[in-house]
Amino acid sequence: MRPPEFFHHCPRCGQRLPTPPSDNVLQCAHCGFRLFFNPTVAVAVIIQRADGRVLLIRRAKDPARGRWAPPGGFIDIGETAEHAAVREIREEVGLELAELTFLCSQPNDYPFADVTYPVLDLFFEAHVTQDQTNADDEEVTSLEWIDPDSVLAEDLAFPSMQAAWRIWAGS
Repeated sequence: MRPPEFFHHCPRCGQRLPTPPSDNVLQCAHCGFRLFFNPTVAVAVIIQRADGRVLLIRRAKDPARGRWAPPGGFIDIGETAEHAAVREIREEVGLELAELTFLCSQPNDYPFADVTYPVLDLFFEAHVTQDQTNADDEEVTSLEWIDPDSVLAEDLAFPSMQAAWRIWAGS
């Protein structure tokens, strides 16, 4: 279920809603309260080292457990996308980024605990000067520096990642 489908009553006054909220807004006819449903925002970074290889991780958690993905994660409240990208990469794979550049944004659906969250994924590309990683075992089952020509977009965890990979690879 998408988040609006969980609302049957106004969260302010408790009045039963005559119809389910739309995908974007809940509006209570009784008290006028409006609640907007916006996507969650996440970042992912295609990291390339000097020899041209890129870092991909195998996801340790659902959704898409065991699938390849560029490392990344959700943006915290009050955090910029750039700061989140640097923080997530440091936490997830232990790397410090250089030359962080915005690549593209892609919509995504993220099914988790019986809720399908709409997500806007922001993709960056970056380089590293060192490639010694330190994977977070809770987030990553394995990681590998891979020749980008050997990666099929379809092997990546989510359609948003597949689309971003195609843009990055120029295909």
